[in-house]
Amino acid sequence: MNISEAARRSGLSSKTIRYYEDIQLINPAERGANGYRQYNDRAVRELLFLARSREVGFNLEESSQLLGLLRDSARHSVHAKNLVLEKAEQLQQRISQLEAMQDVLRTMAQRCNGDEGPDCAILDDLAGLEVSS
Repeated sequence: MNISEAARRSGLSSKTIRYYEDIQLINPAERGANGYRQYNDRAVRELLFLARSREVGFNLEESSQLLGLLRDSARHSVHAKNLVLEKAEQLQQRISQLEAMQDVLRTMAQRCNGDEGPDCAILDDLAGLEVSS
């Protein structure tokens, strides 16, 4: 199948598929007599795998590691589990950071009069000026 069909089936764009080839995340596609890329079912399964791994938060390096495990019939599932648990912990840390940022923003908004006047505790706070409550 051509790249457009592979893109449709995998949910990735043609540009993304070409990029994944360029960075050697996936094997180069076979070329037809016309020079166009041709993808088989295995390639589409790998593209689907990559799309899903990216969807759940893995970066390209992590996705590459997971794809390597998928391709390795002698793999140990503990490696995949460890990668997933590590990613889950990273996400939890990021969630905690985002919640802390959200708390700061809400506190800033509460201290702002939000009226027609020029005084703004939010801008003062961001400028590092002392803000009176």
